[in-house]
Amino acid sequence: MDLDPELAALRPLGGFFVLRTVPGPGGDGGPARLPTLAEAYAPDGPEPDPLASRVRAVGERLRTAETRVAASIGQQGLAARLWSAALGCAALYGRLPDLRPDLLRWDITAAAPDDLWLTEVRPGPGDAAALADAVLHGHLEPLEKALRARYGVAAGLLRGNAGSALAGAARELERRAGAQGRTDVPARVRALTAELFGHPLLRPTGIRTATAFRRRSCCLYYRVPGGGVCGDCCFTRPPNAP
Repeated sequence: MDLDPELAALRPLGGFFVLRTVPGPGGDGGPARLPTLAEAYAPDGPEPDPLASRVRAVGERLRTAETRVAASIGQQGLAARLWSAALGCAALYGRLPDLRPDLLRWDITAAAPDDLWLTEVRPGPGDAAALADAVLHGHLEPLEKALRARYGVAAGLLRGNAGSALAGAARELERRAGAQGRTDVPARVRALTAELFGHPLLRPTGIRTATAFRRRSCCLYYRVPGGGVCGDCCFTRPPNAP
């Protein structure tokens, strides 16, 4: 199936999978006023700083003053959005749109899931290598570099977030596509995900058993007021818990 200009096949999946491609309503310029992800990753991006603004917004929603925690949770949310949209396109269309950071605009004020707009639909290959190039190398590596430099978040933690986000996106895509009658999708998703987890940046992040995933790091959610450990955490209970 060819990519359509509105990526309409993603819409029934909802949530993290939808990738809007048309201007939004209103007289404020719609998505054209939003920063690109390229600007967010850049060390000398625009003011106000999109990445700092997003980390601050996540921290406020989580009620945590620890910027390292907000940076980690924010990065995992963005990773989940990128993996979901990319994996959804690859599995449903067999093709992947060009997801370069300068083509994706980001509403840093939106609640989860992150609100992303693709400004052009340029079709490309939809294999695992293309997914790794688009998401891992195109986004998560420069985002990791920025978060490490600004907030001191460990590389292993951020890569664990990337692995967790990929595993979660794959499970949810199988479930939602199956509910839509796309019985051809689960096998394709599992093949793509297995190949992606063979990548050197993702292989060390956790242990996979079928669709289950147990990561080797912690996203720090337990440090959020009222938080605990996630279902795939390396901890079975929050550190220092009685």
